[in-house]
Amino acid sequence: MNMKRYALLTSLFLFGIMTAGCAGSGSDKQTEANRSVAAEFVKGTALAVSFTDPRVAGMKGVAANNRLQLFADDQSGVIAVLDKKSGEVWYSNPPERESDKLATGINKDLLSAQLKLDFLNSFSQLSSVNSYTDSVIHKQVRFESIPNGIRVTYQFGTDEKTVDDIPSKLTKARLDELKGKVDKTGQRALMIAYQESDDPSVYVRNESLSGIQLKRTLQAFDDAGYTAEDFQKDLEAFHLEQTKPEPRIFLASIEYTLDDDSLVVKVPVSGIHYPDEYPISTVSVLGFFGAEGEGTEGSLLVPDGSGALIHFNNGKIKYPSYKQSIYGSDLTMESVKDSVWEENARLPVFGMIRRDAAFLGIIEEGESVASVNADVSGRLNGYNYIYPSFQVINNGQVSLDANGKERSLPRFQKNPTKSDFTIRYAFLSGDEATYSGMAQYYQQYLIKTHGLPELKSASDSNSVDVPFYLRLIGSIAKNKHAVGIPYKSLEPLTTFKQAEDIVNQVQERNIRNIKLQYSGWFNKGLDHQVPDHVSVDGAVGGSKALREFISFARDKNLAFFPDVYIAEARTSDGFDVTKEASRTLRGEPAVIYPIDPVSNQRDRSKAPFYVVSPRYIPKVVDSMLNGLNGYRLEGISLRDLGNRLNTDYRTDHQIDRTESETISEQALAKVRERNLEIIANGGNAYTFPYVTDITNAPMTNSGFKIEDEEIPFYQMVVHGYIDYTGMPYNLATFTDMNQYILKCLEYGSGVYFEWIHESNDKVKDTDYDDLYAVHYEQWLDQAAQIYGNVNEVLGKVQNQKMISHEKLSNGVFKTVYENGIYVIVNYNRSMVQADGINVEAEGYVMGGVQK
Repeated sequence: MNMKRYALLTSLFLFGIMTAGCAGSGSDKQTEANRSVAAEFVKGTALAVSFTDPRVAGMKGVAANNRLQLFADDQSGVIAVLDKKSGEVWYSNPPERESDKLATGINKDLLSAQLKLDFLNSFSQLSSVNSYTDSVIHKQVRFESIPNGIRVTYQFGTDEKTVDDIPSKLTKARLDELKGKVDKTGQRALMIAYQESDDPSVYVRNESLSGIQLKRTLQAFDDAGYTAEDFQKDLEAFHLEQTKPEPRIFLASIEYTLDDDSLVVKVPVSGIHYPDEYPISTVSVLGFFGAEGEGTEGSLLVPDGSGALIHFNNGKIKYPSYKQSIYGSDLTMESVKDSVWEENARLPVFGMIRRDAAFLGIIEEGESVASVNADVSGRLNGYNYIYPSFQVINNGQVSLDANGKERSLPRFQKNPTKSDFTIRYAFLSGDEATYSGMAQYYQQYLIKTHGLPELKSASDSNSVDVPFYLRLIGSIAKNKHAVGIPYKSLEPLTTFKQAEDIVNQVQERNIRNIKLQYSGWFNKGLDHQVPDHVSVDGAVGGSKALREFISFARDKNLAFFPDVYIAEARTSDGFDVTKEASRTLRGEPAVIYPIDPVSNQRDRSKAPFYVVSPRYIPKVVDSMLNGLNGYRLEGISLRDLGNRLNTDYRTDHQIDRTESETISEQALAKVRERNLEIIANGGNAYTFPYVTDITNAPMTNSGFKIEDEEIPFYQMVVHGYIDYTGMPYNLATFTDMNQYILKCLEYGSGVYFEWIHESNDKVKDTDYDDLYAVHYEQWLDQAAQIYGNVNEVLGKVQNQKMISHEKLSNGVFKTVYENGIYVIVNYNRSMVQADGINVEAEGYVMGGVQK
């Protein structure tokens, strides 16, 4: 083949691959609307003043209710909220930002912005525009009154004339004609703009023309009455093909409304418009709302794991700033090498505490594509700040071999996220302006919005046994050999009969309220086939043994939860990868390899699992429930449905994370409709209305260097409504039993173990060698001791709300419950005095008068 023709065809092919993910269809009206910036930006009239207040000088009062007043500056876009209860004023941008000595350039401009849009070009290079630099300065802001608030619309970028609006060459006659129509300033500008070429009859445009000289030249052409027809004639005179690039113009709106004690901020997806060539990657909202400078004490609340605090001005600027995705990563976006461990952000919240006031940010819409960002003063500016950002369009890379060379080209999500982006800023003051107050507020918010189940009731004795969570592994697939021929078969680790034996021994040790998860019981072991059918494994006893165990569990007052994967296909056996797996942006099935604990890298030598497309989940759930119909189960354990949200970038049937969240909620609701109690693994906030228990709940933070304290914010929200526990003690990193007991007491957690009946060597040299210490006999006595200590204390508060938590001193914490009981724990290796009480080394004290 002719090499030039080959190179041309390759280039066309590469361009097709790169743009295929962005191609829109005629039926995709919302997408086309987002991509079109054809709608003219119309400037509004001045904002009417409803009231003023000297505490918010120079700003116009635009909305008010019994608790709050909303003010706006229609020149800068800045808004402010006055809390009439506390007198505190919360600004969208720092009032003293102009005097910030650290911020320069774009970082200085961002202090005045309310929105920032990050966008990509065709080479996946990231750029940004913001509402100050690219809108306010150009007076491209429109204010409109809406019920209880205002809408602000920004045009980012301008369609001002550029050097491409004047020809690159002019005849001497045309230049003289233009000079004859303008004043001396215009003549001088034209002479600077065009220089005589080798041919005296031709003048060539100065290619370095820019800034004020360009502006004067463009004005001279306008003053001379230069038209589009003139421009075309001058191009034809020299046979030039000169085109002007389309201007990079974006539109976005932000709505501010007052609702009781909250400011509700919404960025409507219908108001986001962008050019085809520059898809918007993320939208950052109110990056400096409430930001405080170096002279203020306070903290930022981040949703890392159980919760964490970043103290103002902590000086940790040599470490990365905080950024974390709500609900963790999307497996469809993970590469084969991704393996960084961190606690997930399970709650869509963030906040700020300053002086005697605080705000709690609740992300109400778009939370599954949101990230929380935070930083302290001293890095880019002199402020401590926290804000959400939202993913509009994801992008990835596709690698292709072009003429013997590997090239990486971008691939974009076809349609933008379909959800609006809404944040509720709730204002707290006085005693409520603490992280405990924030947790109580969020708990009440969830109750009002049906985001929590009913409060569990305490018994007449005001004592309820703490749950003892026990996960048993039934069987695993193991490589074996027969006459030198390798094959795989199920290796039983705990049969149903052996599970009965373990339960009996546990109960003999006075361990009560057992909640038993049983994994590896059907569809070929622990990494079972997708449950679009239910076939109980003969290796653990078959369906007859399952029925007998269910009957045994009822007799023993044991809560039984068979464990299932739904969102992950742990094996390709029986799974149609082509049709049923999610697709990545590269158009490939989403494949995830297990992590090698030694290298902390994904191990491609082991069998992978696949991400099940969210559109297939309803069918799987229906089939699974039908398959379980005859067993009279009372509960089920969902290993992944409450832990992960994944997309499907299939070109003809894209499902984004917000849609995936809705599908997961519908699946959970369907399970509850069958009167099955649900144990969820991980416990993202959208699972709360449907679950009774959460295992592997976050019991710490990720330990990011910028963070200063871990707190049980998550636990304060759910305690009394949902029972929970962390990871199994025998697989955790606690150095001794006392540390685990103290953590359970501080965080109000149940006890959790993971066991098998067979000896530990049964998992050696298998894909499950991470189950290195799970033989039940070595843990029975320790489990009884741990449970006895924890139940003695937490049994008195098991179904009570956790109303406060505080750090009394280093390693010493106090947790208080609604019924008046409190627990003080001391993690130190020496005795301390706290609240006038001596607390032994690695010990605890329970006190208070039970109400």
